[in-house]
Amino acid sequence: MGFYHVSRIGVIRGFYSLLAALVERWRPKTHTFVLPVGEVTVTLEDVAHIFGLPIDGEPMSGWINNSSDFLQSQSIAIFGRKPEVSSSSKSYIKLGSVRRIRDAEPLDTESIRRKVRYSIFYLLGSTLFTDKSTAYAHAKYLPLLRDFERIHTYSWESACLAHLYRALCRASRWSYSERTTAWLLKTAARFRQDIDYIEEFEWRPFDRLIISDELHGHLEVCDIVALLLSFECVEWHPADRVMRQFGYAQPPPRVARDIPLDHHCITLRGVQLHDMTVLHGVWIAKWGNKQNTRLRETAPPSELGLYTDNGVLGLVCGLVRTYAEIVRARSLVSISATSTTATCTSRSTSACSV
Repeated sequence: MGFYHVSRIGVIRGFYSLLAALVERWRPKTHTFVLPVGEVTVTLEDVAHIFGLPIDGEPMSGWINNSSDFLQSQSIAIFGRKPEVSSSSKSYIKLGSVRRIRDAEPLDTESIRRKVRYSIFYLLGSTLFTDKSTAYAHAKYLPLLRDFERIHTYSWESACLAHLYRALCRASRWSYSERTTAWLLKTAARFRQDIDYIEEFEWRPFDRLIISDELHGHLEVCDIVALLLSFECVEWHPADRVMRQFGYAQPPPRVARDIPLDHHCITLRGVQLHDMTVLHGVWIAKWGNKQNTRLRETAPPSELGLYTDNGVLGLVCGLVRTYAEIVRARSLVSISATSTTATCTSRSTSACSV
């Protein structure tokens, strides 16, 4: 398994209105979307089928150092030169310069290795660990590409999913940050309505796919209830809350697992000099025990989706629908308040003009 399949994906274009409606349903504490049919999420299995990269491997961790010396030494060791960096943050490398240098490399043996490293680094910033700009990649990934023979040993899939969970948590209304007026008004009402009244859901979309032999081994660990790591990101993979997505009966979910705020809310601002393998040593050890957290060890397979006890089933469905209605109500109140404020402001301005 490698990055060839990722390189063939091309540009991923998002449908903003649909994404905005889904983000409203994201709950950071559980890492799930709350829908009328129950909780669902993006799982390791989803990411494995899309990108075809390793799940079962070393966690992505190491030094985060935003000094110019670190960037220069790592860049020269890996690429043979120092690429252009962002004017606002010297830890972010411009992907445009990476692409230009890669395309100018000759085709001798050592240059081909550098060309492959350039290509992988470009994919990290443009596809796997992208941000809103899609124009930069953080220098923290450079040491992972230094030993050419170890590149394939990292759990790229789990790191990619940790990055996605972190981005969703920051974008969600249930997080600590407030959304702007413009963001609230851009959400499409019709997508909200479609989600509110959804009655059917494709729990196992990959069941009929022909799976490559290389992917089989990694899918064996896609149903783990484990911590996902990607440098400063530490996020739970909530497989036990979305068991129907793995073909198992779903009991009432347990209390959401917690991660201390000083570990879960790390941001890469200001001076950074951290060895994440030390800071996250406890979580890295838990990742090493992931084989013992697979759902298949305790969960019975079921075509019914939920446990068949009528009392439990009715309670679960009732709670899920009530929670979905609360999310919907909060969205409407937020937008109504925003519209009212805008109207009052407009009237005040008109009165002052008179």
